[in-house]
Amino acid sequence: MTEPLIEERDYDQYRTVEDLGGWTRTHHLGELTAADVDREVCLMGWVQFRRDHGGLIFIDLRDRMGLTQIVFGADYGLDAHERAHAIRSEYVLAVRGTVKARPEGMANPGMPTGQIEVQISGLKFLALSKTPPFEIEDRSEPAEVLRLKYRYLDLRRPKLAKNFILRHKAAQSVRRYLDGLGFLEIETPILTKSTPEGARDFLVPSRLNQGSFYALPQSPQLFKQLLMVSGLERYYQIVKCFRDEDLRADRQPEFTQIDIEMSFVDEEQVMHMAENMVRALFRETIGVDLPTAFPRMPFAEAIRDYGLDKPDVRFDLKLKDVTEVVRGSEFKLFAKAELVKALRVPAGGELSRKEIDDLTEFVKIYGATGLAWIKIKEDGEWQSPIAKFLSQAERDGLTTICGLEVGDIVFFQAASPDVVNTALGQLRLQLAERFGLIKDGTFAPLWVTDFPLLEYDPEDKRWVARHHPFTSPQPGQLDLVATDPGAALARAYDLVLNGSEIGGGSIRNHTMSMQQAMFTALGIDQAEATEKFGFLLEALEFGAPPHGGIAFGFDRLIMILCGAKSIRDVIAFPKTQKATCLMTEAPGEVSNRQLRELGIRLREKKD
Repeated sequence: MTEPLIEERDYDQYRTVEDLGGWTRTHHLGELTAADVDREVCLMGWVQFRRDHGGLIFIDLRDRMGLTQIVFGADYGLDAHERAHAIRSEYVLAVRGTVKARPEGMANPGMPTGQIEVQISGLKFLALSKTPPFEIEDRSEPAEVLRLKYRYLDLRRPKLAKNFILRHKAAQSVRRYLDGLGFLEIETPILTKSTPEGARDFLVPSRLNQGSFYALPQSPQLFKQLLMVSGLERYYQIVKCFRDEDLRADRQPEFTQIDIEMSFVDEEQVMHMAENMVRALFRETIGVDLPTAFPRMPFAEAIRDYGLDKPDVRFDLKLKDVTEVVRGSEFKLFAKAELVKALRVPAGGELSRKEIDDLTEFVKIYGATGLAWIKIKEDGEWQSPIAKFLSQAERDGLTTICGLEVGDIVFFQAASPDVVNTALGQLRLQLAERFGLIKDGTFAPLWVTDFPLLEYDPEDKRWVARHHPFTSPQPGQLDLVATDPGAALARAYDLVLNGSEIGGGSIRNHTMSMQQAMFTALGIDQAEATEKFGFLLEALEFGAPPHGGIAFGFDRLIMILCGAKSIRDVIAFPKTQKATCLMTEAPGEVSNRQLRELGIRLREKKD
């Protein structure tokens, strides 16, 4: 909505900026109701809209709490009325006046203050504004590049402001809950040592120790374990973490964790504590009651049925293993593949060929070379480029396993297990959105458990930790770490919500022998372990209690609570997908003097 046209006149003489001059704000702009009629008030905020109705001028005044309609009548006085004409969007005003009920038929039930208006008796211009680069309202969505460049204006929009009010409430809910359980909030270092924890570190050169570097922490993992060795027993922190990795909608180079660690506990106690915290958080922020017990699913089942280790269980499409059904097929791709899986979409036969081609391009993002499909037509015909290669026995087997019916479409992937599961798992999510299979406002928490402790990296030709190298194997499986690493299961648990991993944790290796066995399996010898983790290994020799914990992605959790599509909408000053800040233009170059002080010389950029 644009501001109504205003007769062009010279109003500069009326735009006199003043200070507060003893005026004190009495109410926020979303507070006044019919119960406040005839109350004398002083309000302050930004001009949302100005409407000139001849003898009356209406101003919608806005702050983070809402809007209030201000009325300038003709009896306000000539000069004062001219000052009202001089008002423009985003001017900062202070007004005094009397709360009045809106005239009959003029109430606005869609806003909390819609029953009243304030008839003005005094006005101060606190600040003027240039014309904003975009409208400060929710009914339009400016380009994200523009929003991020003028983020301080973007944050004035009510939708964005509500996100940060909710974020604050969520942080306070977490603190109240953990304080009630005897947790201590303890800060850990931001400048620390570079250790291999999965992602690439952000490095900070040391001026006092030239040639040496700090690393910004990917997580407080090592420090929180040391706090357990210290005997503090229950630690938490809402903390900044840093990872130099490629970005996407739910990833930023700096992000916030709810980091938690506990002594003398097992998996059940950590998971019980975390469930109750998340239930309290949802109830206190958005008034939603989550299930009294979160369901659990082993990792192997999640991969088998959903293709991903963070399944969205709000809808029921499941993958089916049809490898043995098509093992002898004339369709050679099926016959030779290590794994063949099918995804049936009930009544999905309405998809056009163009839509199927678009889905084929979509799965290629996840390593697939194509996408086989079959439509079941009304006359029982199987419509597909591959139908002629399938025998009647194969058709019968697919019908039975997939539960095929007239009007269905079924998609296939045939390749290595990683490609098949990832491609079909992501396709499942895409199809749920296309067919509207997810009911708005639903939340489906799920624990995923029994993860593999280790996984083989074919590029590096070695075993790597699936979570991190401090996770303990399940009871009785320590020997497997050395003899059959791929069979060992971890004492790890991820909390998944609506297809997003919102939290993950594990029980840790709390003895030197357990930790050394893990390092050996990872190909980390004694010298390397001492160099990179010596302080932790030595601490484990001084009586470390059994301990474990969990960390929640706070930004991702708030994104789900707000119904936002990107964590950039719940981080006050986020980076772009190229890890740049459009507002401050960071990262930027530094002077040669600064580089010399750090003992750093830059190589010339290559064209």
